[in-house]
Amino acid sequence: MDEETIFSKIISRKMRTNILYQDDLVTAFRDIHPKAPIHIIIVTNKLIPTVNDVNTTDEIALGRMFSVAAKIAKQESISDDGYRLIINCNSHGRQEIYHLHMHLLGGRQLGPLIT
Repeated sequence: MDEETIFSKIISRKMRTNILYQDDLVTAFRDIHPKAPIHIIIVTNKLIPTVNDVNTTDEIALGRMFSVAAKIAKQESISDDGYRLIINCNSHGRQEIYHLHMHLLGGRQLGPLIT
């Protein structure tokens, strides 16, 4: 990785957290400031700062993010009732950590938006 983010520290286990899933492409763990009863972060292991930085070599990792989201939603018993997946991009999209990641939210009726 070119530079270290809080997520890269979690991926490399320099920072402790309860990792729910990890393989060679993505890592998933619970958000420390949850916006819903279930709030899980799924991050690419490769440092990709924003969606704008994605290229064709990243397609497998992006697909893995979605398949891992579905797997975790089933494990967390929210797949039948539904859940939300959010990817923010840059400042107007409210991206806070510049390491591509997806929020998996569920466990209650979420309403029109999460802020």
